[in-house]
Amino acid sequence: MSVRPEQLSATEAVRRLRDGTLTAEALTAVCLERIAARKEIGAWVALDPDHALTQARAADRAGRPGLLAGVPLGVKDIIDTADLPTEYGSPIYRGNRPPADAACVSLTRAAGGVILGKTVTTELANRHPRGTVNPHNLAHTPGGSSSGSAAAVADFQVPIAFGTQTAGSVIRPAAYCGVIGYKPTFGHFSPGGIKLQSHSLDTLGVLCRSLEDGALMRGVLLGAPVRPPDRETAAPRIAVCRTPVWADADAATQALIERTADHLSAKGASVRELVFPAPFERILETHGRVMDFEAARNYAFEYDTRFSDLSPDLRDGALARGRALSFDEYVEAMEAAETFRRFTDEQFAKV
Repeated sequence: MSVRPEQLSATEAVRRLRDGTLTAEALTAVCLERIAARKEIGAWVALDPDHALTQARAADRAGRPGLLAGVPLGVKDIIDTADLPTEYGSPIYRGNRPPADAACVSLTRAAGGVILGKTVTTELANRHPRGTVNPHNLAHTPGGSSSGSAAAVADFQVPIAFGTQTAGSVIRPAAYCGVIGYKPTFGHFSPGGIKLQSHSLDTLGVLCRSLEDGALMRGVLLGAPVRPPDRETAAPRIAVCRTPVWADADAATQALIERTADHLSAKGASVRELVFPAPFERILETHGRVMDFEAARNYAFEYDTRFSDLSPDLRDGALARGRALSFDEYVEAMEAAETFRRFTDEQFAKV
């Protein structure tokens, strides 16, 4: 049974775009049709179908050049676009039109990508939701803060989309929606043109439907060779880590992780336990301290001048906590975080 164009991964779409069995205009059109048919998902905050199709026709006329060859992408709405509004999920920025594209958007266009539209983010990429639902169960959350990007990719509305992560905002919605979340090493992808919450933690990421798509976007954003995952050299090396909050997970979550580890092992993966040393009992507190302290400063304008337009979730939560922290407490957390990073870097030499 043939796969419909909107169900193709980005890598598969590029292959068909290059061999001429698919056009960028046709792929963009079916994505737009899917979005119109599934409005209840609420994945998009800004769409200009005519402009998207204009970009796609231009890619076709040019011979579909670049690594992306006319593939459409979604862009999380804390990432600046010069030709679409960027509202950061906040009424404070309603109608905001940035003067320039973010670095990742510019690089995407240069690689032949079509910017389909802006996907929903939680308020300022924090916790307050903005109406997107999980495409597999409309009564469930898609996860945040990259909620629209994950839901759109999972629902075949776009093959690939940008997200960002401060705590779990790429990998969480990817897991909730059943797609792949690629959160790269901090600092690999440029944050230029992204509304930052925590400059020590924020990372640009990718939501997609295949591991090859992550490799493709790495090539687009770094100018590096596209190296698909190597499935032949050795079996995957997986660590199962029961974190300091393992006991807080409900039984169904714990059982799912256990079953997944057993399934991977049965398929030939090397699976071992990873036990955190005692200092890691404070890792979530440390992360929260860094995130809140920096968010309180990065969102100083919003807090000081548009206080009433912030949700209670944000202003009375992260921003209030961040303002209550002393500089010494922040420095202590940063030093602890570096210790945690060194330990995890050592583990990634093994798994």
